[in-house]
Amino acid sequence: MDILEKIIAYKKQEIKKLKNEVSLEKLVKSPNFKRTPLSLKKALISAGSTGIIAEYKRKSPSKGIINDTSSVVEVTQGYLKANVAAQSILTDFEFFGGSIIDIIQARVINETTPILRKDFIVDAFQIVEAKAVGADAILLIAACLTTQELKNYGALAKELGLDVLYEVHSEEELDKIVLDDKIIGINNRNLKTFKVDLEHSISLAEKIPQSCVKVSESGISDPRIITGLKEYGFQGFLIGENFMKTDNPGEACQHFINQID
Repeated sequence: MDILEKIIAYKKQEIKKLKNEVSLEKLVKSPNFKRTPLSLKKALISAGSTGIIAEYKRKSPSKGIINDTSSVVEVTQGYLKANVAAQSILTDFEFFGGSIIDIIQARVINETTPILRKDFIVDAFQIVEAKAVGADAILLIAACLTTQELKNYGALAKELGLDVLYEVHSEEELDKIVLDDKIIGINNRNLKTFKVDLEHSISLAEKIPQSCVKVSESGISDPRIITGLKEYGFQGFLIGENFMKTDNPGEACQHFINQID
C-alpha cells in the first residue's frame, strides 16, 4: 500500500465516523453556510493578480514537521499583506496536522481572498462541510476518485457556489475530467512516491484547453520558475512548503512575490 492509498483508506474511516457525530442539518445551519463564496477562478485570472495560492501546512508525510510554530492567523495576515491571489489551507489532521478550525480562524480575518480547502475529498459530506466552515473552493484529486465521483462532487460544489481545483498528475487522470471551463491543477509531486518533477506541469500543459485555468502545484521554490510557467499558459501557482519552512511565511511570500517578473 503506497502513501496515497494509506491516506485514502484512513480518510474514508475518518469521514464515516464523523458523519455519525455531525449531521448535515447542523452544517447547513452554520453561519458561514449562508455567505456567498469568493471566486477562486476570478482571483487567479483578474488583471494584476499575482496568481499565487499560498498554503498553510504544518507537516507532510514526506517532510515530517515543516512548521509547528507559526499560527494560521499570523500566516494568513502575512499572506494577505503579500497580496496573494488565494489561500490554501490543509485540513487533514492525521497526515498533515491540519484542521477545519484553521479555515474558521483564517476566515475571521480574511474577508477578501478566496480560501481553498485542501484535503482528500472522498465523500460529499466533506464538500458541504467545506462550505459550512467558510471555504470558497475545494480540491478534488483525480488519483483517488472515479470519473463519476469527480463529476458528481464537482456538480455538488458548483451547486453550493464553491469553485473546484481539479488536481491531476498524469494524462490518464486528466482524461477523467470533462475539460471545459475548469480550474486544473497539475501536481508536480507524485502522490504515490512524493517525488517532485516540474516537467509534469510543462508536459501536461498542452493537453489542457484554453478555456481552463491552469495551476502548477508543488516544488516551486524560485520566482523565475513562475516566469517560465507563465509561458506555458499557467495563471495559478500553489506554493506551501517554500514559505512554511521559514520562520516568517508571510515575509517569505512577500519577498517571493516581489521578485516575480
